[in-house]
Amino acid sequence: MKYQTELKDDILFVRLEGDLIAGADTQRMMAEADGLQGGKLLLCAVDLSHVRFMDSSGMGVLVSLLTKFRNRGGELVLIQPSDHIRKLLIVTKLNAIFTIAENDNFAAQFLKESIY
Repeated sequence: MKYQTELKDDILFVRLEGDLIAGADTQRMMAEADGLQGGKLLLCAVDLSHVRFMDSSGMGVLVSLLTKFRNRGGELVLIQPSDHIRKLLIVTKLNAIFTIAENDNFAAQFLKESIY
């Protein structure tokens, strides 16, 4: 899995590509998300549009990220999951706990409104 992070308007955008499975890349991504702004960053948007495959450990990564941000009083949004990933979220009922945005602008608007 490859990932890129971008901090824009106090929102961490994480862009994932490839297969979302547990490994060194996911551990680095989690550590980076924790370390930004001294662990006080409240808002995160995870772009899943280029994720081909996700296993149960990948789902665990998303749930862990969501938990970290909500425990801080923040929020996390998933951006444009592929059809395959969207189906996995529905089958596992994780679609009930994640907000899904169709693009960066909708994600940013939802996140800003969620804490104000």
